[in-house]
Amino acid sequence: MGRTNPTFRDVLRSVEDRWQPFRRALRHEDQQRFDRLLKHAQTHADAAGNLNHQSPIVPILVAIALAQERRIDELEQQLADSGGEQACSPNETRG
Repeated sequence: MGRTNPTFRDVLRSVEDRWQPFRRALRHEDQQRFDRLLKHAQTHADAAGNLNHQSPIVPILVAIALAQERRIDELEQQLADSGGEQACSPNETRG
């Protein structure tokens, strides 16, 4: 019989399990932030599964970075809409 590979969601669950001691050592408010980071990885699990990278942490970190980039864009837009300081446009490079 052929061998089946675990889905990325299975791999992600395994990574989450391995990081539980770290999570438990965090302060409560940081545990919530940590959970949100992993939620970003879950949100992009389909794309990460298509990548089929050797190291599961790579697509997890890219998913987190992508979600944070989206959040930065949203906050910059809110700042621009509220008439705040001149915000960097989403197409500009942040430095």
